[in-house]
Amino acid sequence: MSELSPQAQAILDAYNAGFARPVAVHHKPRIAAALRATADQVVPKEWPTIEDYNEYDQGFAAAQIKHRNQILAIADEIKA
Repeated sequence: MSELSPQAQAILDAYNAGFARPVAVHHKPRIAAALRATADQVVPKEWPTIEDYNEYDQGFAAAQIKHRNQILAIADEIKA
């Protein structure tokens, strides 16, 4: 198994902390699904066109999209 990023490892460590012994790998897809659901709730899948936004709103939207993509990347890493 390849090493996980510190972010993905922290999520798995937090999940496993609730159990007397580390949980089998089969829970990884569930953890990844929870992260995807979180990303969907925090940042919408479909973002309105930001060209009409002022500079501040464009930056805010870009940051939100970046955070969503980071969450989804961690979910993909955990599921793999």
